[in-house]
Amino acid sequence: MTMRSCPCGLPEAYGDCCGRYHSGTTAAPTAEALMRSRYCAFVKGDVAYLLRTWHPRTRPGTLELDPGMRWTGLEILDTSDGSAFHSSGTVEFRASYRGGSLHERSRFERVDGAWVYVDGEFLP
Repeated sequence: MTMRSCPCGLPEAYGDCCGRYHSGTTAAPTAEALMRSRYCAFVKGDVAYLLRTWHPRTRPGTLELDPGMRWTGLEILDTSDGSAFHSSGTVEFRASYRGGSLHERSRFERVDGAWVYVDGEFLP
């Protein structure tokens, strides 16, 4: 049996990669890891995880995902701060989907020690 790599693009199996963050057994250690796990949550349709990892200040009351959206890949273009030694960080990425791509620079902050998504700026 062949193990499929995680949808976030890293070679580990989903359960050993983003799946452990989605299940709540551990928190993403860096802003980039949280970004990857949030992309993976979009792929998997895990709305609860997306809301749970959204900053309380900017989190929407509800989130509805397009069931027809098919995400096809994630490319991390740049990171700034966002390690265990920082309280904030940014991740620039390109997320591809069937028919196009989304280019964004996302901001992350720590809340009670855990990384959360604050907001993002769409880039051309």
